[in-house]
Amino acid sequence: MPSCRGVKTISLPTSEPLPASFAGREDSLSVGTLSPRAFFSDAVLVSLLDSALKNNPDVGIATQRIEMVRASLLGSKGAFLPSVEAVASAGADRFGDYTMNGVGNFDTNFSPNIDGNQRIPTRPTPDYFLGLRSAWEVDLWGKLRHRRKAAYTRWLASQQGRHLVVTSLVAEVARLYYELLALDSELAIIRQNIQLQERALELTRVQKEAGRVTQLAVQQFSAQLLNTQSLEGDALQRRVVVENGLNALLGRFPQAINGNQPLDGQTLPALIGVGIPSRSLARRPDVQMAELELRAAHLDVVAARAAFLPSLSLSAYAGVNAFRSSVLFDPASLAYGLLGGLSAPLLSQNRLKAEYNQSAAQNREAHYQYQKAVLTGFSEVVTGLRGIENYNRMAQLKGAEVTVLRQAVTTSNDLFSAGYASYLEVVTAQRSVLEAERSLIAIQKAQFLYVIDLYRSLGGGWQ
Repeated sequence: MPSCRGVKTISLPTSEPLPASFAGREDSLSVGTLSPRAFFSDAVLVSLLDSALKNNPDVGIATQRIEMVRASLLGSKGAFLPSVEAVASAGADRFGDYTMNGVGNFDTNFSPNIDGNQRIPTRPTPDYFLGLRSAWEVDLWGKLRHRRKAAYTRWLASQQGRHLVVTSLVAEVARLYYELLALDSELAIIRQNIQLQERALELTRVQKEAGRVTQLAVQQFSAQLLNTQSLEGDALQRRVVVENGLNALLGRFPQAINGNQPLDGQTLPALIGVGIPSRSLARRPDVQMAELELRAAHLDVVAARAAFLPSLSLSAYAGVNAFRSSVLFDPASLAYGLLGGLSAPLLSQNRLKAEYNQSAAQNREAHYQYQKAVLTGFSEVVTGLRGIENYNRMAQLKGAEVTVLRQAVTTSNDLFSAGYASYLEVVTAQRSVLEAERSLIAIQKAQFLYVIDLYRSLGGGWQ
């Protein structure tokens, strides 16, 4: 008798245990437990997140995927239960004259049987049936039960897939919002420097007329002003790209988006902690989704092994059956039957083995996907922690540099007016402070982006 004894039980690779902490952090709480409303303090950003969760197309797509998996779940439940069909049928059979059916059913032919050597041709025999028919495969070895559990587990995984879309959406909306604030701050710095350079150019022209500087000084200041004005155009275009990208996430056509306050006036979200890795990573939708897919793949393997064993099927019918429609509802036309049988695969062993091997490979793949999700999550958390620490130090140093360079610009302008500094020193001081201020804005933006990415890495955003 065919069995699954010849099929080896699969063994999954061993996995390394998770470290006890993230980069030495011993926090017990995690910011991943906070909702976006509790994590972000900017009212404009919270409003944008609400709009994105309502109107974003990707969220709608993920929701419909859940419904598709739910339909598969209903189908697996139906396979576990008996099927019952209402049947109304009418037909006719013309039996051969020299057959048992032809001889045995002569009364239904409405004609005499063979009379001596004379054969009277038979006519088609009617058959009418009205009733119920049922078929049921008894789940002896748990094949159908495990398939149903696998479908249910994948439905749970599809819900985590929607959470993953929501988490990524929250992080992306917040990222583009702070990029928009950074561009606004950069534009403000560029325009402020344009005003300073315009005043420096006017002063240089006055000094040229007085014979204190040459035309070369005027040309140098004019070229620097033109370069800074071109930076304004570049920043404006980058702002358009970011603003339109943010509007697309909100599910609407391009329109103006203005922040609550500049980036340097924003407060970084409070970092309570990162928590214990085993708990924090378990909140990540991608980790939960990979774990559920691994469970479903294991259930598929169990069901594939059970397919090698014999299956018990039951079929039954009950109704009225007659060869005349006029007597179809007569009590004597009542008919019913029950048939049960065992069937075992004989010539389909190769097909069953192929299905089992495929399920086993999918199980191993799901295992590696789960390990990949855990490794990726742990790496992202550590990267976020290190990034926040490093950029906090960089922001402090760059802020001090900007303060010194601003003082240098004031000093160079005063010395140039008094004739104690050359125009090149003024141009260099103005160029240096502009580059330092733009670099400071980029560092401040990176601080917010690393905090947002850490929040996402810890499974925050889908609550």
